[in-house]
Amino acid sequence: MKTVDEIYGELLASFGKRTGLEPREGCDLSARMYALAAQVCALYVQADWVLRQAFPQTAEGDYLDAHAQLRGLARKRATAAQGMVRFTAGEKADAPREIPKGTVCMTAGLVRFETERAGVLEAGALTADVPVRALEAGEAGNVSAGAISSMAVAPMGIASCTNPQPCGGGSDGEEDEVLRERVLGTFKRLPNGANAAFYEQGALSFDQVAAAAVVARPRGVGSVDIVPSTMSGLPDKELLGQLQAYFEERREIAVDLKVRAPRTSVVNITVQVEAREGWDRAEVLSRVEKAVREWFTGRLLGQDILRAKLGSLIYDCDGVENYAISAPAADLRVDSDVLPVLGTLRVEAKT
Repeated sequence: MKTVDEIYGELLASFGKRTGLEPREGCDLSARMYALAAQVCALYVQADWVLRQAFPQTAEGDYLDAHAQLRGLARKRATAAQGMVRFTAGEKADAPREIPKGTVCMTAGLVRFETERAGVLEAGALTADVPVRALEAGEAGNVSAGAISSMAVAPMGIASCTNPQPCGGGSDGEEDEVLRERVLGTFKRLPNGANAAFYEQGALSFDQVAAAAVVARPRGVGSVDIVPSTMSGLPDKELLGQLQAYFEERREIAVDLKVRAPRTSVVNITVQVEAREGWDRAEVLSRVEKAVREWFTGRLLGQDILRAKLGSLIYDCDGVENYAISAPAADLRVDSDVLPVLGTLRVEAKT
């Protein structure tokens, strides 16, 4: 793209060629020409921007959304993390105590969760587990076990709360590059109402679905299985029911269609990590553990667990000088409808 000075030089040259005159530097005419060159340059910039937005390969933001709509797609919205909070009473009571729906709990970093339904602390019991959902959608709601530690307003008789298991499933809104990949995929594999691309596109239109696989003829000719996964891993019955109803209205005639959860393959990982000189070893090990845990989401559906990719993930963590992977001892190959899930994870200091 031409710069303002290049355009200005061309204007001076063209003016001199046609008039035989050369404007003096700083005169009124040269100032006018420079202003004109700046406006012409702005038109070049605008034209280049318009060209980028005209094609899905380079479009951004709302303009990429418009390309997606032409292909029957929509950008996925952010989803809220979910989990379970254990409420603990200060002492036992003879009567049951209610934990109201909407009770707000939070982490030390003020990530807030609210109970999705009312809970009951039974008579004589000290604890009650109640499902919660993050108040704000996004990955910020994915917190580790024990991160939730306080309540905005404690229900009557409740002394403390915590989450025994991590809260997960939260995801940020779909980024441009992910949506772009889906849009371009519809050109490479054109959905026709009957092929695998049609079923995959339909499943991925749900905000909660992170990945989807299609199994052809699992029960013979005329049958198909749709296997979705979510960011937290396995889909719940509610989501499976929604997908089943969605596809029942759109499936081919006489097709035996079933939406089911993925099969799982447990992956146990043991790594030894050497921290760089001057770095806090415990902090480096914590970063590696967090990176590996965050890798195991529903997006891994049908993807092989490669030692090379795991090693790259570890080495990219700040402060890692070297590493060694003890387990798995070899690459793990999985079928398209299998979701690798993390089993035991041991991150040790390399000696």
